[in-house]
Amino acid sequence: MRNSEQQSADASFESTLSSELGQLLAGYNGRDVELVRERLEDVKRALEGALEGTLDQVFGGSVAKHTYVDGLSDVDTLLILNDASLADGGPRKALERMEKVLRERLAGRAVITHGQMAVTVEYNDGMMIQLLPAVREGDGRLRVPSSRQPHAWSAIDPKAFQEVLTRRNSECGGKLVPVIKLAKAINGTLPEAQRLSGYHVESLAIAAFRGYNGPKTTAAMLPSFFEKARDLVRSPIRDSTGQSVHVDGYLGDAESPQRIAAGHVLGAIAKRMRNANAAGSLARWRGLFGLDE
Repeated sequence: MRNSEQQSADASFESTLSSELGQLLAGYNGRDVELVRERLEDVKRALEGALEGTLDQVFGGSVAKHTYVDGLSDVDTLLILNDASLADGGPRKALERMEKVLRERLAGRAVITHGQMAVTVEYNDGMMIQLLPAVREGDGRLRVPSSRQPHAWSAIDPKAFQEVLTRRNSECGGKLVPVIKLAKAINGTLPEAQRLSGYHVESLAIAAFRGYNGPKTTAAMLPSFFEKARDLVRSPIRDSTGQSVHVDGYLGDAESPQRIAAGHVLGAIAKRMRNANAAGSLARWRGLFGLDE
């Protein structure tokens, strides 16, 4: 009898939790994705008026994969430069030219900077957009600034990762993308030094749910993600886009101190989820998202 009562209570709480997570997702989904698209179009128009040739835009990152969480994800897009002089001059020339143009055209509206791979546009409201210049060379392949060799172009296949994510999401009954959004939201509450990159979270999720046969609900899959990610993060994950050897090179080699520390953080989150479920506490779950318990 006690077992039956407990199972009934667990089922009831899971239903309540699913509803709560659904409300959180609705909030994340409703945040300024259209504004992101408007700003990307604005950036494209600003650059097209100042660069030779034409400019093609390919949405990348979390906007294209529908895993964008406002305030927690940087937005990135590939800008294909059909300007031979910029392509031949190398990534540094392209980045410097893009930065100069955008500083002039977006003055007072955003702060423009560039690094080794991308130009970052940080708007006054805190939204950040990263622009990766890309060129299409003789073999037809796209190339972006290399993450490993300064001043060199590196081949990339931006559709490969998106296709893998789409397939895994379908295998999980369309629940993988919502789980990724919720995981990113929790990741965003961590101190900056402990946060994983958005791309890394997505890659861990693809690996964590390979062959998954558990309940296809966000309430069941979110704790499963953190439990599996706790172990997966201890080893490097190959980058399916071809841009770099690993998506998580910033954590070092397998079993590095950084990876072990990341595993402890992910494991602690999984434990908090288990404890919240055992206590039947929505307040503890809300605390995971940085909300009042």
